[in-house]
Amino acid sequence: MDKFAALAAFAAVVETASFSKAAARLDIAKSLVSRRVSALEQSLGVQLLRRTTRQLSLTSAGREYYEHAVRILAELDEAEQAVGDSTAELRGRIRLAGPLSFGLHHLTAALAEFLHRHPAIEVDLDLNDREVNLVEEGLDMSVRIGELSDSTLLARRIGSARFVTCASPGYLERHGIPREPGDLAHHVGLHYSNVSPSQAWQHGRDAAASVPQLRLRANNGDAIADMAAAGLGIANLPSFIVSGRIRNGELVSLLDPFRRPATGIHAVYPPGRLLPRRVRALSEFLAERFGDRPHWDRAIGLVD
Repeated sequence: MDKFAALAAFAAVVETASFSKAAARLDIAKSLVSRRVSALEQSLGVQLLRRTTRQLSLTSAGREYYEHAVRILAELDEAEQAVGDSTAELRGRIRLAGPLSFGLHHLTAALAEFLHRHPAIEVDLDLNDREVNLVEEGLDMSVRIGELSDSTLLARRIGSARFVTCASPGYLERHGIPREPGDLAHHVGLHYSNVSPSQAWQHGRDAAASVPQLRLRANNGDAIADMAAAGLGIANLPSFIVSGRIRNGELVSLLDPFRRPATGIHAVYPPGRLLPRRVRALSEFLAERFGDRPHWDRAIGLVD
């Protein structure tokens, strides 16, 4: 049995949740994938996968073995690239996750440019506002915004995110303009529900949160921006979502002297693995493209 081929087959089955899809990814027959995984289980003397007519799932032994398998495969990939010319063409697959709104507004355009530059690179992209488990989901990298709660992860700062309190001109005509954070208590708020109100409506580094009367809660920033542009209330959103709406006059920036400091946009990697050259190259590219004064902030003159 070719153990590396068996490891690759097993990892592909786990990541695609399908023998057929794993076979397509590896460009081999489905029967060969099945034989390699079965041979691996026989060699180890344990069941790695539970197979039913409807789904595949990992056993506890399979989950532990998968974590080792992806690390071994990544190290083999890194070793193969290390002995080659460092200027050789980047190739291989990058499994990447990122927040939905940031992904749609900025990450996909950056990826398109990166893929044009490196035609032998493939990307599996998962855009979702949930916090993914990089190890369990077999991801090479995730883009995360804000404070990093898991200290075991490896991270590189690739940009900065600033938050803007804003409302439509129509709303402000009807309800008046808040001049300081305490005025928000007399206004209608549109709230991003993935963070607490005390966190979302913080103004300044040490100031207590000033929370408006929350009329709408949603787990997507673009939905909130749409409601704010429709005149339904005041929102506090990342500038990467609202920069274009502020430029075209749909929204007006408020309470600028009280804006809290920028937070980080990070590329995050699983712990305990060598980082493939293609993943390092992508994070370096994103850091160059975004940076601490990204183009969406410069467009509206936003500074700390």
